[in-house]
Amino acid sequence: MAVSANLDKALDKAYEGKSVTEVLDAPVAALAGVSDSDAEHLAAAFNIKTVRDLGNSKFFRLAAALADLEKSVG
Repeated sequence: MAVSANLDKALDKAYEGKSVTEVLDAPVAALAGVSDSDAEHLAAAFNIKTVRDLGNSKFFRLAAALADLEKSVG
């Protein structure tokens, strides 16, 4: 089953229309609202350099899981 999604509003202009793999391999600053400075801080603090690194980060995954858990019990 083919799935499609328009992520243009969530991405920097330069990454609009790219494949999911291309976006995952892109620097974190490819995400709309994440500056180059933000990306540098993520790299320094957590060794997060790509969108994939961010999505797979145990810290960010845990934080997202806790936020989801709060929604289900609150």
